[in-house]
Amino acid sequence: MAGTAGTPGTPRVLRAMNDRAALDLLLEHGPLSRTRIGKLTGLSKPTASQLLARLEAAGLVLATGTSEGRPGPNAQLYAVNPAAAYAAGLDVTPDRIRAAVADITGRTVGEYELPTPGRRPAQPVVRQVTDALDGAVKAAGLARDDIHRLVIGTPGAFDPNTGRLRYASHLPGWHSPTLLDELAAALPMPVEYENDVNLVAIAEQRLGAARGHRDFVLLWNQEGLGAALVLGGRLHRGWTGGAGEVGFLPVPGTPLVRQVTKANSGGYQELAGSQALPKLARELGITDVPTGPYAEAAATLVAQAADHATGPHHQLLETYATRLATGLASLVSVIDPELVVLSGASLTAGGEVLRALVQAELEELAASRPHLVVGDVREHPVLRGALESALAATRDEVFDTSR
Repeated sequence: MAGTAGTPGTPRVLRAMNDRAALDLLLEHGPLSRTRIGKLTGLSKPTASQLLARLEAAGLVLATGTSEGRPGPNAQLYAVNPAAAYAAGLDVTPDRIRAAVADITGRTVGEYELPTPGRRPAQPVVRQVTDALDGAVKAAGLARDDIHRLVIGTPGAFDPNTGRLRYASHLPGWHSPTLLDELAAALPMPVEYENDVNLVAIAEQRLGAARGHRDFVLLWNQEGLGAALVLGGRLHRGWTGGAGEVGFLPVPGTPLVRQVTKANSGGYQELAGSQALPKLARELGITDVPTGPYAEAAATLVAQAADHATGPHHQLLETYATRLATGLASLVSVIDPELVVLSGASLTAGGEVLRALVQAELEELAASRPHLVVGDVREHPVLRGALESALAATRDEVFDTSR
């Protein structure tokens, strides 16, 4: 029926398209004047004025002050109203749940970390999730009902066919077949679940080294070794959500690992995962091998090795680069991406030195030659990706003025 909100080309839909374009420009550029919005959108001054009045009445924009330092009268500036909506993200590991809340502009307004050590959770997972979320919400000065959407990042992936978590047997308490229903009952907002490495890829695609790239692979090495596959601008998750679980990939240089889901490991993880680096360092005669969690020890070793041009430390970095390139060559042969992003502390600690070594090895092992870069999103990248994912869906809903 003509004139409905969903009919393309109707005045309401065209106004909504202009509204969204203006809101996106305000998010990208910050406060803008009516004249500047008109120039950037191609709208006339009267139409831009009507647009801003409409968005201000809807609570989506605010008048924030006036421009200064230019000839003529100061112009009124407008910005997205930060309180128009809030989104939240959770980053779940076996040791802790890190939570954050962001306003609709993307600014983090509350954070909280809940320790969850032990092989058996001291509290049910639903209680852990709500406690972590409530901690961040309280830090933001909000209530749980103020959160428009929540994205939870975990190792492994929830199988869309069964609703059960796969590829993450090391995450205690998260494998109940009724868990997602229990969380849905406990939380008042829509909840989405995503693999942690996929969320890092979202963060890099929106904010970091993969901006402007529609086909790329993100290789992650921290507590575990994994990858995210972005094809045509979209994440490829696979039939069971397990696309990118490259730690299980059989590779040359290590014995075959059988029953990989029970072992929670595979050939590539054994060859190039964080746990392999302390052992390799000792084999090369390095005596000051750091102790503690594998991910921290590996990152320290890689950072130290990147400062040595010769000797066993440099040999460690060369061997590590060869091992990384061995698995990457299989990915590159199948995916043929234009870009590979190296992320996770056990990779980013090596900086440009490690990146160049892996690039050179990969060019020897793979037929195609993608460009390798080090990830830019270093601070809590899983959590940042969860927030970006939640914000994208929230903006699509809140900024839709056609309804």
